[in-house]
Amino acid sequence: MAIETVVRTHRASIRNQRQVRDGLDTLGFAAAKLWNVARWTAGRVWDACGQIPDHSVLKSYLKSHERYADLNAQSSQRVLEELDEAFRGWYGHRDSGDENANPPGYRKNGDEHPRSTVTFKEDGFKHDARNGYIRLSKGRNTKAHWSDFILCAYDADPDVEIENVQQVRAVFEHGEWRLHIVCQHEIEITSAGDGTAGVDLGICNVAAVSFGDESVLYPGGVLKEDEYYFAKERAKCNDSFSREAQRLDRKRTDRRTHFLHALSKHIVQECVECEVGTIVVGDLGGIREDENGPRNWGDHGNMDLHGWAFDRFTTLLDYKAEAEGIEVETVSERDTSKTCSVCGTKADSQRVERGLYVCDDCGLVANADTNGAENIRQRVLPNPRREDRDNGWMAQPAVRLFDKARGDFLPREQMDCEL
Repeated sequence: MAIETVVRTHRASIRNQRQVRDGLDTLGFAAAKLWNVARWTAGRVWDACGQIPDHSVLKSYLKSHERYADLNAQSSQRVLEELDEAFRGWYGHRDSGDENANPPGYRKNGDEHPRSTVTFKEDGFKHDARNGYIRLSKGRNTKAHWSDFILCAYDADPDVEIENVQQVRAVFEHGEWRLHIVCQHEIEITSAGDGTAGVDLGICNVAAVSFGDESVLYPGGVLKEDEYYFAKERAKCNDSFSREAQRLDRKRTDRRTHFLHALSKHIVQECVECEVGTIVVGDLGGIREDENGPRNWGDHGNMDLHGWAFDRFTTLLDYKAEAEGIEVETVSERDTSKTCSVCGTKADSQRVERGLYVCDDCGLVANADTNGAENIRQRVLPNPRREDRDNGWMAQPAVRLFDKARGDFLPREQMDCEL
């Protein structure tokens, strides 16, 4: 058994919401204004020389700007870092062939500024663990007489201990302010085992997991249903910035976030039961392009592909696996979908349909996603097994379906019985 240090983010409600709301509103509006100043500055530099300044240049240039002093210095720096990250994300989408990706815009709803998230680092907060208070610092321009800070009384989940606080984020969610408290915890970890599991991520099946002698599929039909429903409902809104449109956007985001949490949690639980010590995930960094440039997956395929949060899922899987003593690695998934996991033959023609893989050389018949997951698993094995063996588990993988009522994954057989 080993002691590991992990970082976790805990959501907390604010008990004295009425007392601190105005002060947090002021800081949230200030963060939006600073973002807009930085975005305008980046646009001027972009027009002048064709380059976008990174956060270090913006920090140096805007340090004396009056909007910079509306927040604690570290909070202002974080706003500029977020803008830099947004531009880098836009670069990534463009490099991946998404021609519809837009650069980060201004934070405005009509003539109003939204309440932006405000991040407080070590110099911007003080934590009173005994009484459940967090003191948040204001900027030089927003201090008024004795009120140099905002004192928030918070409530976290009863089974969560708020300790070793590294960072605090004030986030405006569902009409009120909440605190996202980043803590450092020491936990006891027991190694789950020495097995290896491969995970192939996709669109129809959001994940296929291979354990070497059994496999599990996680269909993504629920995600597609949600996307279709919310897109249809949002189209009924006359104003894309209306309260109803924003409510729909929040609900869609919350549902997708819960699905990804439930998916990553269920995969880790399956790995613990199978005594897996290493999870290997296919890196989809190049899925949007091939040797000839950007790949065209069709109108619906491109929409699904650009909306799939591959990186976010891998992050969730990583930190949930860490708590169970399981290591997560990423490997290139190139050619895994067209290579036979038994004999190693590679040919495009062997994937005869979206969900079926048939090897012309050894005669393997398998679920295509399971075959890809097994290839990913074998990429980290010192001596991949390519001898004759019973491959029935590859043709008929187990299926886990998402139950909206429970918010968790269940075996297909159990779902069919309940229906």
